[in-house]
Amino acid sequence: MELNKKAAKLGLEGDADLVFLLTGGELLKVKSSTWKKNRFFKLQEDCTTFWHESNKPFGKKTTFSIDDIDSVRKGRQSEGLQKYTDDKEEDRCFSIFFKGRRKTLDLIAGSVSDVQQWVSGLEKIITNTQKLNLQQTREHWIFDEMRKADKNQDNMMNLKELKHFLRQINIEVDDQYAATLFKECDTSNSGTLEGTEIKEFYDRLTCREEINVIYGKYSTTDGQMSADDLLTFLRIEQYEQVTMEDAVKLIEKYEPDDLAKEQRHMTRDGFLMYLQQEEGSIFNPAHKEVFQDMSQPINHYFISSSHNTYLTGDQLKSLSSTEAYIKALMKSCRCVELDCWDGPNGEPIVYHGHTLTSKVLFKDVITAIREYAFKTSEYPVILSLENHCTMEQQKQMAKHMTTILGSALLTKPLGDQMPTTFPSPEELRGRFIIKGQRLNKLDTVFGSSPGLELECISEEDEAAELQEAKIESNGQKTKSKKKKIKLSKELSDLVIYCKSVHFSGFENAKAKQAFYEMSSFKETKAVNLAETAANAYIHHNMSKLSRIYPAGSRTDSSNYNPVPMWNSGCQIVALNFQTPSKEMDLNQGRFRSNGMCGIILKPDFLRQAGSEFDPVNLANGPWLKRKVLHVMVISAQQLPKLNKEKPKSIVDPLVRVEICGVPADNASKETNHIDNNGFNPMWNKKFQFNLKVPDLAILRFLVEDYDHTSHNDFIGQFCMPLNSLQNGYRHVPLLTKRGDVIPSASLFLHVVLLNDE
Repeated sequence: MELNKKAAKLGLEGDADLVFLLTGGELLKVKSSTWKKNRFFKLQEDCTTFWHESNKPFGKKTTFSIDDIDSVRKGRQSEGLQKYTDDKEEDRCFSIFFKGRRKTLDLIAGSVSDVQQWVSGLEKIITNTQKLNLQQTREHWIFDEMRKADKNQDNMMNLKELKHFLRQINIEVDDQYAATLFKECDTSNSGTLEGTEIKEFYDRLTCREEINVIYGKYSTTDGQMSADDLLTFLRIEQYEQVTMEDAVKLIEKYEPDDLAKEQRHMTRDGFLMYLQQEEGSIFNPAHKEVFQDMSQPINHYFISSSHNTYLTGDQLKSLSSTEAYIKALMKSCRCVELDCWDGPNGEPIVYHGHTLTSKVLFKDVITAIREYAFKTSEYPVILSLENHCTMEQQKQMAKHMTTILGSALLTKPLGDQMPTTFPSPEELRGRFIIKGQRLNKLDTVFGSSPGLELECISEEDEAAELQEAKIESNGQKTKSKKKKIKLSKELSDLVIYCKSVHFSGFENAKAKQAFYEMSSFKETKAVNLAETAANAYIHHNMSKLSRIYPAGSRTDSSNYNPVPMWNSGCQIVALNFQTPSKEMDLNQGRFRSNGMCGIILKPDFLRQAGSEFDPVNLANGPWLKRKVLHVMVISAQQLPKLNKEKPKSIVDPLVRVEICGVPADNASKETNHIDNNGFNPMWNKKFQFNLKVPDLAILRFLVEDYDHTSHNDFIGQFCMPLNSLQNGYRHVPLLTKRGDVIPSASLFLHVVLLNDE
């Protein structure tokens, strides 16, 4: 019966693929060329947990949650399967990729039809679980925790199990309160809760007093909220310019009670449902689609960009992996980096030179990029090449890119005459652009003068820079040497709109640099320019592209603050996507808008000739749009338990609200912490932020577990452009350090962004 409810909630009742997963079966698990063993896999009846047979020591986990899966891919798409299996097994292979750092599960099914059912069934459950609305997700989470607390699996809950359950969902209650709550719900006096008694317990537990207060204020029609009442709420509290028709549509969409719906009424349950959907989110739903003008030159946009994209960890000894490219591209990264070196058998490789990082074949990287470049965004992908290869292997690089990427690779300028400006993201949809050295000017494409094999000076050499950093750390100073390389015509000819050149100052660039000639700046150089010559930097970026990259001394693959570079109009601000950090939170926030396509139109004052905008020294101008942001942090819901190994460990949450933008707008304010309550803590704390340049501001929410003896522990975060904010009572989703949604958790706020009169 319970299984049928779970399947029905997922929309998969009677589904053949679901039945197949619930029955389970043997799969060959592949870990190396010598470790390939049959293991039994089965979906549990909760339809959210996968169990697998294991010979690990007692106590080791033999289950994983559907929520932990990032993707399921059919075929030999993982590095493990490519390395440890034969081509002939392609049709029976599949891999389960997990969020975070958990190792990929590589599997071989017994037949082609079996692999189809495994993959299809898993994809259906993942997709349908993600479609559950927030209210359903929370119910799903709570009942799942109840099931775990029901140790003897008798579908009843005694007082001991109740206490265990409350700790599991992050609530610390004293014994007397737990006993009182239990007794009030145990109407049958049986000493256990079952059936309707568990439902009563659930209703009391999940009652949200703050929602009751808001609903009570506006439910003036027989104790319910009429369409008129809802319209009043939307206009007064949510600051929305809506009509009666809009209010009725919300009732039709979210009201679960048919009688109330007929009367054009919204019950409290319907009201809560509405608040937990995208209409009640802090993030403007209209910005979940591409809504900006995408027809301007591409240098007028911020471009989500990755540094050392091939690495899964630090720059000294971590793995190089095609999976790292896939993860970055699936996050709509539009500029990836390839450090290319000579490899064995004439095949170039990608890795961090002069280090112990592992190596991956260049052609495998290009294949992975081709497969995943446009799955989440249709806009162009820039391949930033750091070339250390000999002439012969450069020719092999060019061959791989032209054959693997095919017609999607841009090999000549758009149009039939020499361009004077960049094409737009719209014109470059579905195309690959190569960034690297070029032997000659771009106009030779339209002339007859042949290219020559010349020596080029590399404008950056991060591997050499890393060597310098090591020497300097030993107390020795070294002079930076510009590295000369010989460049093959085949590779040179693939560089069209992103020719790498050395930066010799803004005046030199203005006088001598063509629009398609771009420079890369180490973070320290870029920060200095952003602080001392921001307006000149802004004007440079109105006609050129700039790429910023982390200093080679960041051997741990840490990140720098990207905001000052964006404030100076820099487009390609490259970060280590593999490193969870505040900086990556900000990057995700910057590119959350515009359909998360990885390309964001810069504000007018960063694009218009004659702009006198300087983010450091603010003067009057169209960028000054003084606003006041009022934030009341009301409550949080179902924050994750941080230490699951310690059942009695309960979080003490606090919320920090931050503005990251021009220096004058940067601010941070935080609530007090709430002792021992991660389930439904309440603050009702008000903050005010005075803003001068809201068009560049990013709003960040951080939830931490307070610790008076050491650093607070991270619980969840959410970043977004301030311009994507919806006023009123809003829920804020919370994300993990790696940017994945925490399914059940959220903040509840009242926010208002007003003009500062």
